[in-house]
Amino acid sequence: MHPRLLRSRATFLFVAVLTLTAPVTHAQQPADVASKLDERLAASVRAGDSGTQRVIIRTASNGIPGLTNALTRAGNPVLLNHRSINALTARVPVAALNGLSHLPFVKSISVDAVVTAEQSSSSADATLRGTLGLPVQSPTGNRVGVAVIDSGLEAGPEFGDRIAGFYDFTRDGSPASPSDDYGHGTHVAGLIAGSGDLSLGKRYRGVAPKARLIALKVLDQNGAGNTSDVISAIEFVTENKDRLGVDVINLSLGHPIYEPAATDPLVQAVEAAARAGIVVVAAAGNHGVSALTGLPGYAGILSPGNAPSAITVGSVKTLETNTRTDDRVGTYSSRGPTWYDGIAKPDLVAPGHGLVGAAAKLSTLYMNNPELRVGPSYLRLSGTSMAAGVVSGTVALMIEANRAAFPAAPLSPNAVKAMLQYTSLPVRDEQGVEYDYLTQGTGSVNTAGAIELAERIDPSLPLGSWWLTSGVDEWTVIDGQIQPWAETVAWGAALSGGPVVYFNELAWTLNIVWGSTDDNIVWGSTDDNIVWGSADDNIVWGSNIVWGNSLIGVSDGTSVSWGMAADVPSLTVWGPLDDSVGSAGSVLTSP
Repeated sequence: MHPRLLRSRATFLFVAVLTLTAPVTHAQQPADVASKLDERLAASVRAGDSGTQRVIIRTASNGIPGLTNALTRAGNPVLLNHRSINALTARVPVAALNGLSHLPFVKSISVDAVVTAEQSSSSADATLRGTLGLPVQSPTGNRVGVAVIDSGLEAGPEFGDRIAGFYDFTRDGSPASPSDDYGHGTHVAGLIAGSGDLSLGKRYRGVAPKARLIALKVLDQNGAGNTSDVISAIEFVTENKDRLGVDVINLSLGHPIYEPAATDPLVQAVEAAARAGIVVVAAAGNHGVSALTGLPGYAGILSPGNAPSAITVGSVKTLETNTRTDDRVGTYSSRGPTWYDGIAKPDLVAPGHGLVGAAAKLSTLYMNNPELRVGPSYLRLSGTSMAAGVVSGTVALMIEANRAAFPAAPLSPNAVKAMLQYTSLPVRDEQGVEYDYLTQGTGSVNTAGAIELAERIDPSLPLGSWWLTSGVDEWTVIDGQIQPWAETVAWGAALSGGPVVYFNELAWTLNIVWGSTDDNIVWGSTDDNIVWGSADDNIVWGSNIVWGNSLIGVSDGTSVSWGMAADVPSLTVWGPLDDSVGSAGSVLTSP
């Protein structure tokens, strides 16, 4: 390199270091202070916070070396490197965030938010496999790998020798002996793949009782953890997908949405996993009820449930019956649309209320909550965390069925989501009215129907061809009742009512972000497509939110409006936007 260029580069780094270390007063803050900072950090800068903050900084593709240099020279060492999303985690003074955001290679700065898992007691005791319509001789998830990124996994008869790996990311991500000091991860894993051997007649068997489990611990004994650790775990699984044999990632955790999906580092890690061919299932969150009014509210989806390509799952109450006609969406289940982007979520709902799963007997949940115990070996918990586990187990069965029939090529994550939506069963409220799409997605998971469709679709057939190899009846018999499929796929801003899943569409390929219109993905006639938020007519989904043709704006504490000039909203329909609301897994997990 030319000496003059070397001097210029050194001068730039020196200036960058000075900028990072120089305090910024409130009066000095420019108008675009929030342009690269997420909502939480922008608020801290505006408030003149004098402390430090653990942050995730995303850069341009070649920006990591320069950022590392600038941070280190300023005395802010790098804590984690997230290669798949070109990001670093570091602890930085809040006063330095403004200067950091002005470095040309920095794309966005996000708080390393606390992700949590929460759950509640319930008197319900659902017969899970019965309500899913699974016969005795159904797929078992044999040899399908499910990565459970949660609080850990306690070994025992429920899992036998099917724990294929355990990695503790609350430390350094190294292999370790399976353990779960909180208990949430073990319960979710039990719903996915518990054997049921410790229950009479295997009553509490999981959805895919022979699936392989790879457990990655990111939450502590209180069910809380760092977003950066979750990202590291997702990256590890993605990079080692083939070696670990991972087909599915379950994320029953999360935090409030502080920024658009395009800059949210947790969302970007999920999207990278989906592009690698891994099906990612995320809990929608348990913020369907306003903390201020106690009434149902919209826009409570939490990150990473706002990831377009994730399968985002809300929770259904089965009322202790196998029949689906009396199912109701839990009021606590987070409704869409997503904050900032206005993505229609959840994608579907699933049984998640009062589900009995394996207990980690040395965990906080088991030791401190005897009322949640079902016998000596199980816990009863509720929430979208549990619902996500049910869908992850369903996906494992779909993958097994499809591989057995068509081993030449795998189903893509987008195809799996489309099939789940198409076969789902619409849910109605107490008055017999179908819940809207922002409450239930296309409907409640239909495991038996999804398996039936998966074993008839050949992913090896050419793009654009009809890949359904034999006819299907578009209904499923559960508890002696015929349940019609939704026959609907929600793609971004549109709903397709045609049989799009019967064709190998461009939309189902790995390089397409779910809902993207960049590649001119269009199907069906105009009559088959319903556009959300048309310019002619705003659709009101309730007293608390208006679905229009713009992005979410601001809230006055009782309503959320679209298309308004937004600053940093202090309230959303589910209450104050801070860590107290944000536990989806608790934040994204149970009510």
